[in-house]
Amino acid sequence: MSNPANLPSNLKYTASHEWVKSEADGTISIGITQHAQELLGDMVFVETPAVGRKLKAKEECAVVESVKAAADVYAPVSGEVTAVNGELDSAPEAINTDPYAAWMFKMKPDNAADLAALMDAAAYQAVVDSEAH
Repeated sequence: MSNPANLPSNLKYTASHEWVKSEADGTISIGITQHAQELLGDMVFVETPAVGRKLKAKEECAVVESVKAAADVYAPVSGEVTAVNGELDSAPEAINTDPYAAWMFKMKPDNAADLAALMDAAAYQAVVDSEAH
């Protein structure tokens, strides 16, 4: 079982295993958590949403494929995609190496207050722990 200390405390989390980092310019970076990449295994492909795409909270917007399975990635909040991590096209395994550095896409939230509704590290750890039982 993972140790809560492994979860960066400066990030927010979703029940669908995305992490969210608030950036200085008001955008947010999104990726999948250590727990998610451990469940999926070695990444072989990452499909990111198009820049400029408007997303609704909890909308399927990206896909990660591993040797074991494919999994949808969901928008943590409503907003517009402002950037995608093109490095993942040729190096999807970066997610396995360091899932908290390998962001998948960035968004400008429609409402910054929506971020407050996301889970902190302790709440996310409780979700992970509940799934393990």
